[in-house]
Parts: sequence; C-alpha cells; structure tokens
Amino acid sequence: MNGQYRVSRLKQLFNPASIAVVGGEIAAEVIRQSRKIGYKGQIWPINPRRSHIEGMATYPDVASLPGVPEASFVAVPRLETIEVVRALAKRGAAGAVCYASGFAEVGGDGVALQEQLVEAAGPMALLGPNCYGVINFLDGCTLWPDHFGGTRVARGVAIIAQSGNIALNLTMQRHHLPIAYMVALGNKAVSDIHDCIEVVLDDERVTAIGLYLEGLTDVAAFARAAQLALARGIPIVVLKVGASEVGAELAASHTRSLAGSDVLYTALFRRLGVARVAELGEFLETLKLLHTCGTVEGVRVGSLSCSGGDALMMADLGETLGLEFPTLDSTVHSELAQTLGPLVAIHNPLDYQTYIWEDEPALTACFTSMMKARIDVCLLVLDFPNAEAGALPGWDHVIKGFIAARASTDKPCIMVSSMAELMPAEAAQRLYAAGIAPLQGLREAVVAITAAAGIAARRRDQARITNLIASGRRAVGPEIMLDEQSAKAALARHGLQIPEGRCARGLEKAVEAAEELGYPVVVKAISAGLAHKTEMGAVKLNLANADAVRAAIASIQAHFDVFLVEKMVKGGIAELIVGVTRDAQFGLALTIGAGGILVELLADSVTLLLPSTRADIEDALRSLRCFVLLDGYRGQPQAKLDQVIDAIEAIADYAEKHAAQLLELDVNPLIACEDAVWGVDALVRLIAPGSD
Repeated sequence: MNGQYRVSRLKQLFNPASIAVVGGEIAAEVIRQSRKIGYKGQIWPINPRRSHIEGMATYPDVASLPGVPEASFVAVPRLETIEVVRALAKRGAAGAVCYASGFAEVGGDGVALQEQLVEAAGPMALLGPNCYGVINFLDGCTLWPDHFGGTRVARGVAIIAQSGNIALNLTMQRHHLPIAYMVALGNKAVSDIHDCIEVVLDDERVTAIGLYLEGLTDVAAFARAAQLALARGIPIVVLKVGASEVGAELAASHTRSLAGSDVLYTALFRRLGVARVAELGEFLETLKLLHTCGTVEGVRVGSLSCSGGDALMMADLGETLGLEFPTLDSTVHSELAQTLGPLVAIHNPLDYQTYIWEDEPALTACFTSMMKARIDVCLLVLDFPNAEAGALPGWDHVIKGFIAARASTDKPCIMVSSMAELMPAEAAQRLYAAGIAPLQGLREAVVAITAAAGIAARRRDQARITNLIASGRRAVGPEIMLDEQSAKAALARHGLQIPEGRCARGLEKAVEAAEELGYPVVVKAISAGLAHKTEMGAVKLNLANADAVRAAIASIQAHFDVFLVEKMVKGGIAELIVGVTRDAQFGLALTIGAGGILVELLADSVTLLLPSTRADIEDALRSLRCFVLLDGYRGQPQAKLDQVIDAIEAIADYAEKHAAQLLELDVNPLIACEDAVWGVDALVRLIAPGSD
C-alpha cells in the first residue's frame, strides 16, 4: 500500500466528517466524549443488540449504515474486531481505532490475530489495536473511550504516545501546555509513529511534536519523518522509556558492551535533531518552551531573580546541565547598577533583590538591561502565592515589567517558577499572550533551554545528516573471527596505519622476527578465536631484547604456538577504542571512546550511526572526557586531530564496504601519538566471505 495514500486516510481519521462507533458501553463513552468536545459531524452507533445508545438509534452492522464513515471507533472483542474492520474496509472507510486488546502484545495466538487484522484493514488507516485513539483539540473531534482533560485550542503541540494511559494522563496535565492533538498508538499494527508525524506536520497549527516512545518498528521511516520535521522547522521532543542494561553480559567485542540498544536510540535522536528528555515534567516544559518561543540559538542565559537562593540554584543547575551565564559587559553592568543602587551586587545570575519590588518602571529598566546582554535567552525566576490570597500587586508589577521589557527584544524570554505548582493559570495565560514562556520548575526549565538549543544547532547543520545504512539483507552463512594480523591487514587496506610486524611460529622464529624489526617489540599470541588477549596474559609489551622475547613466549607457549611480533608504539598521547557493531534495527553503529584496558571502567564513549561525517566524528571526539589528553593536557604534546579522524574514517570505511558481512569490529587501542595514529589491536567478526 502506498504510504502517502495511507497517510492521507490517517488525516481523515484525525478530523472526520462522520464517525461510526461500534460496541456497547465503551461506544457510549466515545459518543459522550465527542459531544463534550463539541463534535459537529455525523455519529452512527452500531450495535445489533441495542436499539439506542446515548439517545441515538443504532444500526445492526456496518453494511446498514446510511453512508461511509470517514472514521470508526471499534470497541468489541478481538475476534469481532477483525470482522468489523473487514466490513469497514469493504465499504471504503478511511480509518479506524481498534480498542480491543489480546493481539500481538500478549504473544501466542495474538500475533496471528494481529496479522489477520492487518490483512482485514487493507488500505485503511488504523490506530491500534490495544489503543485509546485520538483527540483533536483544534477541530473538536475525538475518538476516545474515556474522560480526558484539556480544552479546545487554536494552535498547540501534537503528542503521540505508545501508551494509552500515559496519553490520558497527559491530557490532564496542569502545566498549562496547549495540546493540539493527543494520539495513542497501541500496537502500531498499521499506522505507526512516522505516519502520525507526517499527518501533524501538514497542519500549520501544530507548533511542536512530543513523542512518548517505547520502541521503533521502522527506524528508516522514523528518520525520514524526523528529517522532514527538522527541515520544516517543527521541533520534536522524545521521552524514550525502556532503557536496556548496557553491558549486562560482556560479548566478544568491547564495543558491543558500550553500544546497547538505548545508546543507539540516543545516537539516532542526536543525529536527527530530536531532543531527548528523561521524565514527564521535562517533556511538558520543553514542549512549552518550543511552542512559545521556538528553538533558541544557544545556551547563554541571562538569569534574573529577587532571591539569592534562586540565583544560586540556577547557577548550580545551569553549570551542571550545560548552560552558560556570560559575564555582563560594562554597559549592561553600569545600567543595572544605576537602576538597582549600590547595595545590589551585579552578577549573572542576578539577584536584583526587593528594593524595586513594586516599582514597575525600575523593574522594566532592570529586565530591559539584562536583555541587552550577550545572551541567547532571558530568564526570570518568580514564584506565585496561592491565588486565593487576593490581589497580588507586587507580583503584578513584576509581570507587567517583564512583559514591557520583552517588547524591546527579539530574544526568547522565560518566566519560571521554582516548583511546578507555583505558576497559576492566570499568570501563564498573560505570559503566553506576550510571547513569554511560562515554565514550571528550575531543572525542567534548564533542560528545556538546552534541548531547544540542541535542536537549533542540528537544524543549522542539517545538511550534514546522511541517510542511515539500513540493516538490509544480511549475508547468511558461518560466522568467523579474523585473527589479529588478518584483521589489521584488512583495515590497513582502507587506510588505517598499523605497526610493522611479522607472524612467527615457535620461539626462535619469533626472536628472528624481533631482531629484524628492531627493539623494543610487542609479542602477542595469534588465534582466530582469541578475543581478549590481555585478560589471558597473551600480550607482552615493551620487550627490549632477545632474552625478553624468549621469556615472554615461554610464558604463553603452552597454549599457543603462533605469535605476532610487532614494533612497539612509543610516545602515545591517548588511547581510544573505535568499533562498529551491527543492529537489526539501526544498521551499523560506530562507537568512539576512551580505550585500552579501562574501556568499561571509564565508560567514556559516544556512538554514531553510519555513515557519519568528519564533522560528526570530530564532535564525538570533543565530547569525550578523554579529549583533554588528545588536546595536550597540562602542557603535554597534542595529537593531530585530523590524523585521529582519518584513522576513524578508515575504520568506518571498512565497515561500510563490508556492511552485508560485518557483525562487529574493535580497534582497541587506537594510539594517538604526536606525529601519527596507530591501530595496534583489532578484532573483526563477520559472515564468511562468499556466504549468502
């Protein structure tokens, strides 16, 4: 079925001119909720055992309906659901919500039943099964089986959730977030997350998209939809749940222990400019900032409060989570000092104290001066008392002053309460009307700013986003692991620099090889099945003469008889691990991190999806804690960053050229020296060449 055709039918499901409601009490609730939201279209109840539902005459079956429903809510048991959907498809209905559970989510026969449901749906759009449906707060229509919160809006954010209960709870949020669409997907048997993203992207009233995500079924399709959103300037925020325990069981590859499935989701979101948050408060506040102000150009913040405590908390949170508080230039400093007087210390974050508490002109002047600073965002911390306390003139002066100052700048402006409950609805609406984001919670506000800035940065660099290497058809055949010499030789053919070495059988041949190469040397046991040589004592370093070589081989000769003798790499500035793994969903993933024997202990790594650009690789390197070593820590020599990137690109090139066969590879360590970068150990596991 053509994807665009099904998306066009999903649009009808989201805003139908007519609805068929199939079932009993659940169907009655759908009708009540449709009336509650003000739905103006036709509603046709279907129930062969009841003459009326909610005062409306029923029809015995789909065939007897007076017309073709654009949307249907099917709330009957699972076997009946399949037949009703088949009948709807036969009549040419655009789409349906399938409420019943007991399909693929329970396993067993449910998997086969879901396949039958998909077949029955044919060209229809379908949400579910095991699904709550959709609420359209823009046009006033709902296919929803339960009470919900929220009100009609003229514009707002679209939220797409895999959990019906989470979707229901989000409609009842008290974060004053205007919601345009709430979509619950259930099992995603037919219509998926990427389909829903495309639908809401076509509605100019949608300001941002929020995703509550448990997992993706089609990574490539999601990537296309997310790139489309990025190009159109509609930001996406995701709350991804179900993180795996990375490295619970050490595989042959160190890389595989670093690049678990949740790490790959993070890599995907970062690549596509999708902001990932950790919990529901951050999710709602980030969406609120994006709805009100759009993305922000950077993380330089001018922070205002009338409390030293608020200023200190903002400073601590900001430093921890990535904000910057630029020093105020002399002009701004002078203006603030003149407005606030000699008893107020001028800093950023600024505690302007309460000397000007009810002085609206002075408040306006203070806020306006901060907005002139070299900042990307102006933020004011203000907590409101209980609205039942009566008139609040002081707080009213602050709001009016901030709104007046906002008129002097085009920079995003935020008013944030330190706790979520201290931002009343009336204040939030006044701020919205003035283009100021009314955020709730200091930490949530900081997360929202960094998320919005990250989306903006990726949008500026969206030309760098390349198509993923789809997992595609993997070669079938026996798995093999190359021995170290073969693995490094294969990588060298793609440009990786490796130490000069010789393969030798037995002690005397190894000594001869060492004499030819010149000391110091390294001796390693060679075996195709040997993954972790260090742990087995099968690596001997910095051997300075023939006697040292003989002693080294004697200590490992009982288990191995073939040895790799190599020139010892000296002058290492930093050791990295560079590896590639294959995932059935995500394809090939490149992991870069602190290497050597401390890979898992330091856990200092970044994962990218392939292919990645040089700029992506450089960004990944600079984000590592160990980058300070490459950059010349405390006066030590610097590595040549271009050479490090060249080496990583060589490894990635090998992986991309062997995408169908490669299962995983490690180069550990990749040693960066002052004048060269060396791949000194490598592991490659792949499907045997020639297999199919």
